[in-house]
This record gives sequence, structure tokens and C-alpha cells, in this order.
Amino acid sequence: MTPIEAITELKSRMSKSIIGQEKLIERIILVLLADGNMLLEGLPGLAKTRAIKSLAQNLDCGLSRIQFTPDLLPSDITGTEIYIPDEKEKFVFQKGPIFSNLILADEINRAPAKVQSALLEAMEERQVTVSGKTYNMDKLFMVMATQNPIEQEGTYPLPEAQMDRFLVHTIIDYPDDESELEIMRLNKREASQNSNTEKSASISQQSIFDARKEIAQIKVSEELEKYMVSLISASRYPEKYDEDLSKLIDFGSSPRGTIGLDRCSRVNAWMQNRDYVTPDDIHQVIKDVLRHRIALSYKARAEGINSNTVIDKIIEVVAVVA
Repeated sequence: MTPIEAITELKSRMSKSIIGQEKLIERIILVLLADGNMLLEGLPGLAKTRAIKSLAQNLDCGLSRIQFTPDLLPSDITGTEIYIPDEKEKFVFQKGPIFSNLILADEINRAPAKVQSALLEAMEERQVTVSGKTYNMDKLFMVMATQNPIEQEGTYPLPEAQMDRFLVHTIIDYPDDESELEIMRLNKREASQNSNTEKSASISQQSIFDARKEIAQIKVSEELEKYMVSLISASRYPEKYDEDLSKLIDFGSSPRGTIGLDRCSRVNAWMQNRDYVTPDDIHQVIKDVLRHRIALSYKARAEGINSNTVIDKIIEVVAVVA
């Protein structure tokens, strides 16, 4: 099975258990192929947890679920050294749940900053340092953090520095009526099925690594590279492009936004079975890549203008490469 066939099969399997959230499935696979981390925002019951579990069930990998709460400690995530008298080295490191392939950080904004920061080193450098010793993560590693947009009491907003570590910030909404009807029927079918039903063979991790090698070969023209840089520049210096835009942005994206735009657009092109990136690939991923990297001004927030509207304006004022 070729890498593209393996990823198509993975997407097909997930679609059978996740109804009405095609964008969510596509974004999870995109982030996995881009070797990044994902921040997922949506109301309760929209299959956020189910989606990552479905990915783990169909992929030959491990899954850890961390429920973030106000009393959680950093060592509950990274692990800690424990004293064992009978061992030659009296203190032995006991790995925490962060040491897995897929990490579901559920309701990440319910834990204080010191706990959230325990994820930073693992997300960015793929390692954890405890008591001066460094422990590397597995080659296949992805953090998918969720947060509930309507919960304010007892929550701790993610700082900008940590938000920037996420490759994409995806927002999901309610499914349509037809999809919801199918969800209800699927739930009844699953309740009546025998739990011993034979499962299909998992897709190997090597398929992901092979896909990443092919994605690294996707061509991006010099003109499109400059176009991506111009889009990021417009978020930083909007006054150079449009006076109205400058009133909506406090500060723009870091260089991680440029890197993320390049990586995600190449993955999008590969998933469309192309070996080159087009402006449409950039436009399809730009909102998820930049949504959490642009700070809106007080004027924008007061007028009810969101990040999507601002990004649309950026696309409008930056000339598309022919």
C-alpha cells in the first residue's frame, strides 16, 4: 500500500465513526502528516475526543488522555523520579502520560499556567527534562489539545507563547441535520453490535513516515514562498497594506506562522495528489494556521470582528501570485 493509499484508507475509516465533521478529520490527518500539534476548539459533544480515539484505533500507535483540572501538577504529565530501595540507582524515573504517540490534552485551559507549560518542551523539542536528565519522545508524536469556548469560570486562558506552539487552531461547529440523524443511527448501531467484532488491521506508523518524506519533496515556487511571507508581513505591518486593516490588529504572526503555512500547504497539496503547491492550498489552510497567531485590537473585538474576518481581509489586500 502506497503512502497516499494508506492515508486515504485512514481517512475513510475515521469517516465511518465521525459523522458530519469532515473538516475535523482532514485537519487531524493534516497535522499528523505535518508533524505538528493541534488546538481544537468546539462545544461539548462535537466528537473532539472521539476523533483522536478513532485515529489511535486505526493507526498502530499509543494514545494517552490527560484530563486537565485545576489541581493537576506538572509531574502528573511529565512523570517523576521515585525512590526504589532495591535498585542500583535508588531514584528511577517513572514516565508520565506525555510519553505516548498521540496525546489528548482534554480541556487544557482548566489547568493553571505551570501545568500548561509542562507541555511546552515536549511539543516544541520532542523531549522532557526532569531532574537534569533529558528523555526523548517517540518519533511519532502529536498533542491534540481541546478547549471549550463557552466556559469562562475556573479556566486559565492559554498564554500567547504556548498558543504559538500549536501548528493549527481549528474551530468546529454543530453538524447539519442530516448528519445528526446519521449520528443518532450510528450510536444505536454501535450499542447493538457485539463488542467482539473483528477489527481491521491497523495502518502502520511507517506509512506516516513515508508520507512525510513525499511531502518534503512537494515543490513550492519562489513566487509562492514570497506570497506566504507577504501574508505574514501583512499581519505584522497592516498599515503598509491597508489603513482599515491596521485598526483591527494589535500584533501579528511570528515566524512559526510562515513555517506552518509552508508545511500545511504542502500537506494539503499532497493530499490532493499534487506534487506542487498552488495559492488555493495556502488559502485552504491559512485560517487554521494564523487564527491563534494574530491578536485583534480592542476596536475589532468591540465591533464583533473575529480572526477569520481579519484573515480574509489580509488575503484580499495581499496580491495573489499569478
